[in-house]
Amino acid sequence: MELNVDGLIKEYGNKTAVKGISFKLGKGVTGLLGANGAGKTTLIRMMCGILTPTSGSIVYDGISVKSEEYRNVLGYLPQDFGYYPEFTGREFLMYFCALKGLEKKAAKARTEELLRIVGLEDMASVKVKKYSGGMKQRLGIAQVMINRPEILILDEPTAGLDPKERVRFRNLIEELGKEAIVLLSTHIVSDIEHIADHIIMMKSGQIIWEGNWKEEDGSLEDFYLSEFE
Repeated sequence: MELNVDGLIKEYGNKTAVKGISFKLGKGVTGLLGANGAGKTTLIRMMCGILTPTSGSIVYDGISVKSEEYRNVLGYLPQDFGYYPEFTGREFLMYFCALKGLEKKAAKARTEELLRIVGLEDMASVKVKKYSGGMKQRLGIAQVMINRPEILILDEPTAGLDPKERVRFRNLIEELGKEAIVLLSTHIVSDIEHIADHIIMMKSGQIIWEGNWKEEDGSLEDFYLSEFE
């Protein structure tokens, strides 16, 4: 299980948003850390096949990002995902199970399993418009987990969440990282410092630091802030 990003460049006219980025991801949680405008979302959109790189490649276990096979193992949660406010949480997931081609019996079983995984069993019959921001994000995670993705990419998933929901969401991501490649993009150090097995820092379209952060290395927040001064 390896996702290989090699020499990735994205140009818009005279502007280069991503500048020759290369890295490899394995099972576990990787934090993609950088200020807004660092190029994180452009990178993620290329990794999801939404944008075409100017040059470079993205390959998962020999499978190109452009292939149907890659899309079948990918789960992507953008910062602002669409939801149907008049659906209940259960109806929402059943609808997307149907879109994924699951038969009714299998869809019901997978829906109940996902509601349990993301901690929304008690809210399953409540309309999504009444969900808090954190509940909607957890529902979004459930949606992208329907096809049991091997790669899970999350773009600023904790934006706007209160501290309690942020902790709950981080715990969920940590669990998912035990079975899949998880890339969590954020500009908030606390989102990843205790759950990320690996950290990539971006600035101005480039990787400025990559590695595993340990407590004995000092404060990740202080280091991060020093790099962006």
